Amino acid sequence: MPTRAPVALRAADLVSATGGQLVAGRADAEVGRVSIDSRRVTRGDLFVAIRGERLDGHAFVAEALGRGATGVMVSDASGSGAGSGPDGASGGSFVISVPDTTHALQRLGQFVRRASGTRVVAITGSVGKTTTKELTAAVLAGPHDVFRTVGNLNNHIGLPLSLIELRRRPDVAVLELGMNHAGEIRTLVDLAEPEHRVWTNVAEVHSEFFDSVEDIADAKAEILESATEESLLVANAADDRVMGRISDFPGRVTTFGIEVEADVRATEVRSLGLAGMEATVQTPAGSGALRTPLLGEGNVANVLAAVAVACQFRIPLELVLSRVADVKAEAGRGQVLSLGDVTVVDDSYNSNPLALDGALTTVGQAPTARRRIAVLGEMLELGQRSEALHRQSGRAVVEAGFDLLIAVGGPAAHALADGAIAAGLPGESVSTFATSEDAAGHIVRLIQGGDVVLVKGSRGVRTDRVVDRLVSELG
Repeated sequence: MPTRAPVALRAADLVSATGGQLVAGRADAEVGRVSIDSRRVTRGDLFVAIRGERLDGHAFVAEALGRGATGVMVSDASGSGAGSGPDGASGGSFVISVPDTTHALQRLGQFVRRASGTRVVAITGSVGKTTTKELTAAVLAGPHDVFRTVGNLNNHIGLPLSLIELRRRPDVAVLELGMNHAGEIRTLVDLAEPEHRVWTNVAEVHSEFFDSVEDIADAKAEILESATEESLLVANAADDRVMGRISDFPGRVTTFGIEVEADVRATEVRSLGLAGMEATVQTPAGSGALRTPLLGEGNVANVLAAVAVACQFRIPLELVLSRVADVKAEAGRGQVLSLGDVTVVDDSYNSNPLALDGALTTVGQAPTARRRIAVLGEMLELGQRSEALHRQSGRAVVEAGFDLLIAVGGPAAHALADGAIAAGLPGESVSTFATSEDAAGHIVRLIQGGDVVLVKGSRGVRTDRVVDRLVSELG
């Protein structure tokens, strides 16, 4: 098919998309990239001055102009630095004033999404969104030109920035929708207007902001809103909270699950230890053997979700399974590192009770470990149930067969340690540290050849620094 011209963004288009006012510069001026970080602005860009909790982008308008921004979008043109000086609007840059720059960025993202003609796959869930996104993008990328959310741009600011990247008109965009409050998924669905929706699961995540897991499920169920008869949904048949909320979905539903009745299902699931997983995958179009280097049954479910999307796109199963086999874990998301005769499982990007339980089970099955060591940062945003959930996870450490536990953080980390000791792990095998730096110093002194180390924790605890230290010392 002929290549379509990219979606042009001129000052007049920006005014039309956002409802703003061109207060300086030319209406026909065209921008290249769109940025909210003045440090990354290059010549020809549009800089959108976002007011955040810690920083106000309006303080950096002059810097963006000095770096060659073709235009700036501000919520108050006066006093912003726009339009003044040799690099201001008088030098060729334009200024658009809007009531709210965050809202304007969202409207701009929606404008590009509609103009692009790209089919959108939107993925949400409590656990495994990013991995499911990567798998889905990989299986669609053979027959299609695919864009995927970069990094973790999955919120009310990150998603619009991703949508703006659809200017090049890819065939498909695979986008991740995140939330920690009710109403956030609704906003993101309204912006992305997905043809395909994927709901992976519900778990006790961000419970600091919700009264119950059922409330979390209701918030995730916003992925179903504004759907039509033409909409397509991929849903986890093994999750009762998901299945209990999709009965009124007006479009076509494809289900997936492990050892359950589903359109796409896995049977004969077998762990290969730290080498990955095997299973038989059954779909309406036939069956095939799955082998993935990703660890644990949770990742088998993520693979099934991607296969279910591929079924909606009518991609042959053989091609899908071959592409899945090539998708490796990213840093911080279950990546297995061989550091001499020590193995480190780097799952440090984030943590919650469900994901931690899966990681403990998987690493606990490692067949050749001399000792199994868990370096676990506290899990954040768990609210009033935090201590109880950490104690429960401490018991899971023992049940999974770990020999040593290093807990990192505050009172929740101590609850994690207490839970492990109460479940039978000797007190001398349990340590707690306030920071990941302190924990890293401890583990490099006690590590021995043949050890397998699981490192996992919420991002705020920065357990990735433990991984970095181990790599530095042993790599």
